[in-house]
Amino acid sequence: MPGLLRGMARTAVVAGTATAVSNRVSRRQAGRWASQAAYAPEPQAAPPQGTDTNTKLAQLRELAQLRDSGVLDEAEFELQKSQILNS
Repeated sequence: MPGLLRGMARTAVVAGTATAVSNRVSRRQAGRWASQAAYAPEPQAAPPQGTDTNTKLAQLRELAQLRDSGVLDEAEFELQKSQILNS
């Protein structure tokens, strides 16, 4: 009898561990697939044509503040700056 109980306990532990690992892998895969499916780059709205100099300067100041505070990195800053200046 003790050998039978030990075998059943061992089987229960192995099955429980396998189930836990399987569930964790399934959740991780579902999260990855959801993040890939949710990724759709948003089209950037072009600034209105013919903006005056004061508006551009205000936008550049705001952009510089975002860069200085760490919200934008240097590449994002340069991209946005060129869009403002070329509008």
